[in-house]
Amino acid sequence: MKEYKVGLLGCGIVGTGVVRLLQENSSILEKKLGAKLTLKRIAVRDLEKDRGLVLAPGVLTGDFRQILADPDISIIIELMGGYSPAREYLLEAIGNGKHVITANKALLALHGQELYDAAARNRVEIRYEAAVAGGIPVLSAIKGNMAANRFGSVLGILNGTCNYILTRMTEEGAGFAAVLKNAQELGYAEADPTFDIEGTDTAHKLSILISLCFGTWVSFGDIHVEGISSVSDLDIDFAGRLGYRIKLLAIGKRYEDRIEARVHPAMVPACDPLAGISGVYNAVRLTGNYVGTVMFYGRGAGMEPTASAVVGDLMAIARNMLVGAGRRTAPLGFLDKNIGFVPIQPMGETVCKYYLRFSVLDRPGILAKIAGALGENGISIKSAIQTAKSGGGFVPLVIVTHEAKEIDVNKALDRIGAIGITSENPALIRIEDDL
Repeated sequence: MKEYKVGLLGCGIVGTGVVRLLQENSSILEKKLGAKLTLKRIAVRDLEKDRGLVLAPGVLTGDFRQILADPDISIIIELMGGYSPAREYLLEAIGNGKHVITANKALLALHGQELYDAAARNRVEIRYEAAVAGGIPVLSAIKGNMAANRFGSVLGILNGTCNYILTRMTEEGAGFAAVLKNAQELGYAEADPTFDIEGTDTAHKLSILISLCFGTWVSFGDIHVEGISSVSDLDIDFAGRLGYRIKLLAIGKRYEDRIEARVHPAMVPACDPLAGISGVYNAVRLTGNYVGTVMFYGRGAGMEPTASAVVGDLMAIARNMLVGAGRRTAPLGFLDKNIGFVPIQPMGETVCKYYLRFSVLDRPGILAKIAGALGENGISIKSAIQTAKSGGGFVPLVIVTHEAKEIDVNKALDRIGAIGITSENPALIRIEDDL
């Protein structure tokens, strides 16, 4: 039986899952593949750490280049995370003619083009199914069975930490800070949750999805990114009254001459399937001109789902090697020479409905002043909710607009702020009725 030697860079939570999967499912992998996958060496920073694994002597090493330069190893899996030295190690592995697999979405979002170009020059594969939505096989579907379509949109819920927090806030009426602390205690959120709650992790994944769907390289810095830290329990409550649920959405849309690329909290109709994605689960919705709308749903992170995606990539590469096909599919699905550049639409040009919550003085004429500022900028009001409070003081005033251009909404908000009738900056959440 043919045997392929594999090297693993990094053995944290996901790496441990990969090792266990290869050990526990070795017989079924061989029956499906017709070849043996042997994990020859694992490079780690801490050789003394107990990972709960049973490994043969000499498998663990602290010398990463012992793997990169080993001519016996034909496939390298990178699960270190971060930008450096992961980028340098992958480029070295590719330069040495080795196929590579990574789950490093941040690295791909910022340095993917460099890695893909290197893989093309060296005629090797770079696969990264685990980089987006964990165990959900959406990337292989885009490049595989759905490849015949012209995609019009790709959107979804791509961060389990944010979805868990918003679910708890919706179902229990809890505040953001309390739910975040609980998520950290349960291991759903990192000690420093910034990348998750501020939308960065979601934007990394969206850049990969847009590149795959639309055949263009997306600069991560061009994606509009907002997180969920400013979403209050008051907004969650008003969303429910209006028939919506708040989700952190990644949205990519292709037009003839531009692309929308944005990540932000959004109100989704309660009847929409995306509104029902709860807890740490993820979902990706694609629209193709022939397949129509398709939604993928499942566990977007964690040891087992992510390990499943990594080993799936490993098997795909081994299958190609068995028939002598070194690089059967380009990293982005499109031929390298056909990857073009399509500009990202400025966020100010976005058109949608808006939820606006003001904290205003409880006195007559305030709504008329706000409506006047909105009207001056071409924004019409669909509905308004004002909570009266005896004795004066500041009260919440919620306005839902008809469709408007974001730049006009921001001009109106600046005008309202200048009037001096609000006690704090207004809350703005986009309403996505037509997903």
